Amino acid sequence: MNTYLHLNNIKRFKMKKSITRHTAKDWAGVALCNLRENKMFKNTYKWAMAATVAVMLAGCAQEETPVYDTIITNGVIYDGLGGAPYEGDIALKDGKIAAIGDIGTAVSSNYIDAEGKAITPGFINMLSWSVDSLIEDGRSMGDIMQGVTLEVFGEGNTYGPMSDEYKAEAQAMQGDIKYEITWNSFGGWLEFMENKGVSPNVASFVGATTVRINHIGYEDRAPTPEELALMEQEVRVSMEEGAIGVGSSLIYAPAFYAKTDEIIALNKAASPYGGMYISHMRSEGSQLLEAIEELITISREANVPAEIYHLKAAGEGNWHKMNQAIAMVEAARAEGLEITADMYTYVAGATGLDAYMPPWVQEGGYDAWAERLKDPETRAKLVIEMSTPTNEWENLGLASGPEGMLLLGFKNPDLRKYIGRTLADVAAERGMTPQETAMDLVIEDGTRVGTAYFLMSEENIAKQIKLPWLSFGSDAASMAPEGVFLNNSDHPRAYGNFSRLLAKYVRDEKIIPLEDAIRKLSHLPATNMKLHDRGSLQVGYYADVLVFDPNAVQDHATFSEPHQLSTGMSHVFVNGVQVVNNGEHTGATPGQFVRGPGWTGWNK
Repeated sequence: MNTYLHLNNIKRFKMKKSITRHTAKDWAGVALCNLRENKMFKNTYKWAMAATVAVMLAGCAQEETPVYDTIITNGVIYDGLGGAPYEGDIALKDGKIAAIGDIGTAVSSNYIDAEGKAITPGFINMLSWSVDSLIEDGRSMGDIMQGVTLEVFGEGNTYGPMSDEYKAEAQAMQGDIKYEITWNSFGGWLEFMENKGVSPNVASFVGATTVRINHIGYEDRAPTPEELALMEQEVRVSMEEGAIGVGSSLIYAPAFYAKTDEIIALNKAASPYGGMYISHMRSEGSQLLEAIEELITISREANVPAEIYHLKAAGEGNWHKMNQAIAMVEAARAEGLEITADMYTYVAGATGLDAYMPPWVQEGGYDAWAERLKDPETRAKLVIEMSTPTNEWENLGLASGPEGMLLLGFKNPDLRKYIGRTLADVAAERGMTPQETAMDLVIEDGTRVGTAYFLMSEENIAKQIKLPWLSFGSDAASMAPEGVFLNNSDHPRAYGNFSRLLAKYVRDEKIIPLEDAIRKLSHLPATNMKLHDRGSLQVGYYADVLVFDPNAVQDHATFSEPHQLSTGMSHVFVNGVQVVNNGEHTGATPGQFVRGPGWTGWNK
């Protein structure tokens, strides 16, 4: 007999204080049903066990005892809907949630005693850059250990649809992580991710920048009517292949060159499919309020919900604008528009040194940009523009100052000695201005150079976390603190964004209660994206389930030592498969391509 399973059943019934309600017949049925479920047959006892199974089958048929893949008992259930938690059990079968509450005498080959810990839906990362990192290492250690079970891509640039020219360029620009790009379509990209094997689920918006590059390249001009029609058609096809909607990143070239009417046209193409617009807006600093008005206009004109990527008021001179920004969103919501936002839980953002330079110098792509940076007249002009306040483009370097710009990563090994140092520090060592140093680093590295910018206030972060329409995204890759990932530093949000919310802002500072945080991490973003059967603990929903101790979950990553996993996540299930067991990754990669509302497969 499977003694282990039998003892686990007895332990479970003791925990539920219901032993006296079970007869000896019940115990025999439970043990024998476990035996059947686990096929614990030994060759040396083949015929004896076959006879036992025959008795068991009759007993199970008579008792109709439910058999599940996993039963999680003795936990406190936060269903993701925002209501008060309650004690109960949860059963998983065939990748779905099969039962919740008191599940009686049901049996399973995998019992988990939650020991009073929280049982919650898996978390959704609304802004992930984990494509390359998941191709390198599908375990998604940084995010899985925080409970993230769905990575959502799409901030302007996506890995599909890709023209042959764009695909060749993307292949050539790969850094330490190299792989063959074998697809062109949006759906082909995410199917590749699923078939490769990844631990979390994956989903994506289609990138407005990507469809622009496919047909216009890096030119600073409007599309012709014929080009715009082709761009709109790519959006439609991507929506039918499972895109969530359209994503943009309007501070960067060449996305900066797109006017509002172009973005509206792309979103009108997505609207009939139930698509959503999501944007790194044209400004998060000096023109923050104007950028929010543009996003609201796009939502209204294209008839789509719209979300602000990583809501912030960047630069101390703009911190006071947050109250007005919130008021603008809430006025639009009162009008009936579905406007939402997401954020990360740090006062610093991270992007590249391109966010310190005007878009005109970047026209034509990296090679043309780097050539211009070598021209003495251009350099002199740039030093002035990079040092002068303007409303014409978003200058994050001016908002943070060179002392607030932390260099995070380089492709060129000779430059990695600067990792973890400020631009001001490196400029002083080189005997140059910060502006000239930034130009030279871009030239010498062959990339835009990963950089953290310290821009936000803690007061605004706390204020934003309380907003009922705000969810969370790391704006980072999910990686492991090993191998190729250690070649560069990173923003600590890559390892701690979600744990930091639960530890610092929920448990320690009590900014919002845990049940509201869980809602913002699961049901809210799933509902915003119109996902099917995901985002909360409900019977019939996909079994993306977490078990963790709210008093123990903790982030550890810092700017000086970012490659540190969060702790406290006891168990993680993705589509019913256990990916984390007692705080250790199982190696399982059950992640699926989660498709948006326009996918044609829903009608099949």
